[in-house]
Amino acid sequence: MIENQLRANDPPETRQNLDRLLASGYSREDALKLIGQAVVTEIWEVMSQGKPYDAKRYIQALNKLK
Repeated sequence: MIENQLRANDPPETRQNLDRLLASGYSREDALKLIGQAVVTEIWEVMSQGKPYDAKRYIQALNKLK
């Protein structure tokens, strides 16, 4: 899913945050794992809480990654 987002540049914040994490010293593998946490969090909200996908919520989760 993450690689698809990166290829499509949709949302562009996925690439931006990958680049940010790499620049701060994370390996690509570790940066992708962190981004995966944001993906899983959004999927959890959709599946368990019955909430619709929320791009703003997902992007906020990406931007909080450290």
